[in-house]
Amino acid sequence: MEVDVTFRLEEVHFAPPDLVTEIIQNIRTIFTTPKYSVPLDRLFGVDARVVDYPTPRAMAALTADIVEAIHKYEPRCRVVRVDFEGDVDGILRPKVRVKIHEE
Repeated sequence: MEVDVTFRLEEVHFAPPDLVTEIIQNIRTIFTTPKYSVPLDRLFGVDARVVDYPTPRAMAALTADIVEAIHKYEPRCRVVRVDFEGDVDGILRPKVRVKIHEE
């Protein structure tokens, strides 16, 4: 099964109703956590320094970080594609398509 995950803050489910909801929530947690901010796992999340990069470089760096972090921290899925939604203010929002491994 393939699903799209976007950079949106949503309600946290402490007991997700199903596997897909749990995986999507985990991926969003990865998106919204800056690297070096988690005390016992400094490499969790994505590098927040990309906000100062030119847009093409930021997209490349975020793509690499997202793919690597999802591979490491959410092994129940794999990244199929990373796209970005942007606006005139230069705000990038990643949109990640993942394939969930059905067990």
